[in-house]
Amino acid sequence: MKRIAIFCYNLFANGTVKIALTQAEILQEAGQEVHLFIFNPGGDFIPPTNVNIHYVFDENNLSLKSQQTKLQHYVREQEKITGPFSLFLSNSTDCDLIVSGCDFTPCYYFCHCALKQELLMELKRGPFHFFRRWKKAKALIGKNIITVSNGIADELKNTTWLKPKSVQAIYNPFKIDTILAKSKLEIDEIPVEPYMIHIGRVTRQKRLDILFQTIKLMPNAPKLVLLTNRPKRALKLAEKYGVADRIITPGFQENPYAWIARAQIMLLSSDFEGLPTVLIESLICKTPVVSTDCPHGPNEILTGKLSQYLVPRREPKLLAEKALVCLQSLPDVSQAVILEKVKSDYIANQYLALCEK
Repeated sequence: MKRIAIFCYNLFANGTVKIALTQAEILQEAGQEVHLFIFNPGGDFIPPTNVNIHYVFDENNLSLKSQQTKLQHYVREQEKITGPFSLFLSNSTDCDLIVSGCDFTPCYYFCHCALKQELLMELKRGPFHFFRRWKKAKALIGKNIITVSNGIADELKNTTWLKPKSVQAIYNPFKIDTILAKSKLEIDEIPVEPYMIHIGRVTRQKRLDILFQTIKLMPNAPKLVLLTNRPKRALKLAEKYGVADRIITPGFQENPYAWIARAQIMLLSSDFEGLPTVLIESLICKTPVVSTDCPHGPNEILTGKLSQYLVPRREPKLLAEKALVCLQSLPDVSQAVILEKVKSDYIANQYLALCEK
């Protein structure tokens, strides 16, 4: 049995946090002793009950150095009780900044995003945003990095300034049986009328402007259910594009799978991704997907016959056309190749192999 420490910054609803919690669950189910170190207790998700939970920081406004010192001390004190950890996993850019200043080994840092695209996006927002993101990115220099798609791995291997110690791709784990079981549950709020679905935060990366332009070009298509962290802000943007009356925004949902499973299609309009969780969840729920062919991930998920549902970025007309084709003849997605590659037990074994390196 291995003792594994997983670092998670908070419990707010986003894909990175969901993956960290899934990592903890599948490794515990694989017979390991998992400790989940949560830096800040706030958020939407409920941590798994079958793992050891630690809330690290209860003070506000600690300096970075103080956070690093406290985390190092906290973990070492825990090791005195339980024994040394065999593996440390850092799961977000905010975690990386703190964990990188500690002497944990072997430690692996997950890169969930297209780093180059993120830096370029922040540069467009201004120097303050760029340097704040750059500071977090620099934490990966000389580190062992796990990317969640082959596309990100290739990008980082060709990034001259990063010079990582190692780079390898491991897809995110999915508890397929659990997702399928939750997808069948009844939820009163789910519309009885046909609908499309999009799931994502209200950020520049997700390009809701492209999504809403797409909806406007599909006046006879079903309404769009939008599961997002900022429904009011999303609706305000929808008003700008004249489609607010065709958007349904129920807010955060603990069980998005029931909503996904009853949708006709899933739409993704992003400028960039890492390995978009919602696309794989949609395929698990047997809901077809139409997505931008953005860096990185969608073209590793929609392969073979499903690759026809990839369209160029920032092209709402093409996204609308392909969505209408998909709606007219819904493809069978149950045999998508990616589903075999993301099974939780398979991914857990890949994580455990890191202990031996």
